[in-house]
Amino acid sequence: MHDLDLGIIGNCTIAGLINKVGSMNWLCLPRLDGQPVFDSLLNGQGNFSIHMEDMDKAEQHYVPNTAILVTTLTSKKGDELEITDFAPRFNNRGRIFRPTSFVRHLRRKKGSPRIRIELSPQGDWGERPLDSKRGVSHIKYDLGGIGFRVTTNMPVSYLAEGTEFIMEGDIAFICGPDETVSENPTFLANDWEDRTRTYWKSWTRRLAVPVDWQKAVIRAAITLKVCVYEETGGIVAALTTSIPEHHGSERNWDYRFCWIRDSYFTVTALNRLSAVGTMEHYSRFLRNVVAMAKGGHIQPVFGIGLETDLTEHIVDALPGYRNHPPVRRGNQAAEHIQHDVYGQVVLAAAPAFFDERLFNKPGVAEFEQLEPVGERAYEVHNTPDAGIWEFRGFAHVHTSSAIMCWAACDRLSKIAAHLGEKKKAKYWEKRAEEIHAHILDKAYNADINAFTAYYGGDSLDASVLLMAEIGFIDPMDPRYVGTVEAVNNDLREGDFVFRYKTEDDFGRPETAFTVCTFWQIDALFRIGREDEARKMFESVLARRNHLGLLSEDMHPVTNELWGNYPQTYSMVGIINSANLMSRKWTDVV
Repeated sequence: MHDLDLGIIGNCTIAGLINKVGSMNWLCLPRLDGQPVFDSLLNGQGNFSIHMEDMDKAEQHYVPNTAILVTTLTSKKGDELEITDFAPRFNNRGRIFRPTSFVRHLRRKKGSPRIRIELSPQGDWGERPLDSKRGVSHIKYDLGGIGFRVTTNMPVSYLAEGTEFIMEGDIAFICGPDETVSENPTFLANDWEDRTRTYWKSWTRRLAVPVDWQKAVIRAAITLKVCVYEETGGIVAALTTSIPEHHGSERNWDYRFCWIRDSYFTVTALNRLSAVGTMEHYSRFLRNVVAMAKGGHIQPVFGIGLETDLTEHIVDALPGYRNHPPVRRGNQAAEHIQHDVYGQVVLAAAPAFFDERLFNKPGVAEFEQLEPVGERAYEVHNTPDAGIWEFRGFAHVHTSSAIMCWAACDRLSKIAAHLGEKKKAKYWEKRAEEIHAHILDKAYNADINAFTAYYGGDSLDASVLLMAEIGFIDPMDPRYVGTVEAVNNDLREGDFVFRYKTEDDFGRPETAFTVCTFWQIDALFRIGREDEARKMFESVLARRNHLGLLSEDMHPVTNELWGNYPQTYSMVGIINSANLMSRKWTDVV
């Protein structure tokens, strides 16, 4: 049975998921949202595995401060094999080299391991094995017009037939486009590994990490970086599709797309660590989104190549994660009305106007391009939408959406003031004040002493906790304190928080939404319950998988990870909470 004890490798072009025993069971080509070549995570036949005879144990870790994954297999008689997996990423001739490639490097550490390689890439979403052709040192596959080649120094006959053999020296697999590899595969693997290690260690060295929880923060930051599609600046919400929220839920969504909301949180978290490059790339993506909208509706999610048509399909050929169908390709959310998107566009764009480090700092022209987004936010702030959780069967005036509409106007006012545009600053300030007053009047329920999920309601939604983080309300305001306490009493189970507990289109949720747990941790800290917040944070960190990664959901009883993986929302929560609650450097140095 599959689980989410998976390592990830990636280079901001492609990414692969590898289980505890070194099997690559998820990889999409030619980019993060492409078709899966290895799909056994969803119980397909596509796999790239190294099987050791009489294997006794497996251990796995990352090379510290990198995205290089090392899996060690040991046999019952003591033979030891080390598998190093990575996607090459490094500086080369004045640019970042990030090909559609990954490397698997096998090193014999002890004894004479007897192994068998299973290489079975699939096409058409599990419909068929890929057609292959053998060369002297490679096998190449036709992925619907996209070439995929595996070049190796092991006997190609053994690789093609899955023959067991005794490993006598290092073996390398250079996997990528259908192009000739002129260098010796092991030489190339060593060279790329060294240079990729240098890149990641240099990148993490520049992070402004907090004093406490540094390893957790660094791993989260690397994971977020791997979820960036650097060619366009788009950021996927997760690397997978159709991992259900819990057993039999049918809440199986395709998250390999760029949600404006999720991307805002990712960029903000990396900015807190001074990793401003992601913001620069994403700003390009956002400018195109705004230009496409022409002042009108902005859909909440796009393809990472700015695709707008993400029509949702059911994939029949794949049984699904743990045999939980359906497997979905595409996402209907692209068709939804979600008003929070306008605030997240402006919130994500705003820091660039104030950051003097950027190569291309935005100015008045870029501000004017954002103003139609603010106008749209003002226009829709008190109208129904599908909300942050993308309800498919009903609409309300959701509090979290209205708050984000306020944020759009508020930040435009601040940007205008910074640029010396006094009249426009006053204009947007007035609009923000109007929305602010409306939310306080309509969203707060005095009977339960809390801001509710939607206007005039009495149910709770953890997303309203964000109002303190974005500056909508003072965290010590009694109405906010009451909201935090209400969420703690009604949506929290143990150390985990549900996004809501009311029934939706698919029934009542059974798993906690991990980022909501982090939002509650931050809220508890802000209202003065600091020890409780830190204890809760440590509890959540202890439930990460063996490599420090989190998915979308957590079962509050079994502690199982559920939902798409790795979830950027969840990794963002680690960074934000650690930064908020850590001791200051001046306290320890």
